Amino acid sequence: MNRFSLAAGGIFCALAVMLGAFAAHGLKSIISPAMIAVFQTGVDYQFIHALALILFGLLGNSGYKLKWASIFAIVGIVFFSGSLYLLATTGIKIFGPITPLGGVCFIVSWLLFTVSVINHKPAQVK
Repeated sequence: MNRFSLAAGGIFCALAVMLGAFAAHGLKSIISPAMIAVFQTGVDYQFIHALALILFGLLGNSGYKLKWASIFAIVGIVFFSGSLYLLATTGIKIFGPITPLGGVCFIVSWLLFTVSVINHKPAQVK
């Protein structure tokens, strides 16, 4: 069990719930429906990757690949979801090009997870 990944996943899940509620209720009268959809996309991806962090944490300390998978998931959440939140709430278009960097981080995270699972050697019972 990796407590860092579990804690980060829990925090990001809680934030996703809060941000989702904020989008549904607090932003409804402030920004356009199209921008609420952009914001909600950020919430959805944050939620998925926060749950991935919990999965990575539950799999334990099985090497550096899961540690890096967690780090890339966190950076992906910050870049992908964060840039969508900022784009939706500010309308500043410069945040748009940051989003794909977060997407690349998500892809790297999932690939590291996959390699970790493929390379995992079960403990030998003596």
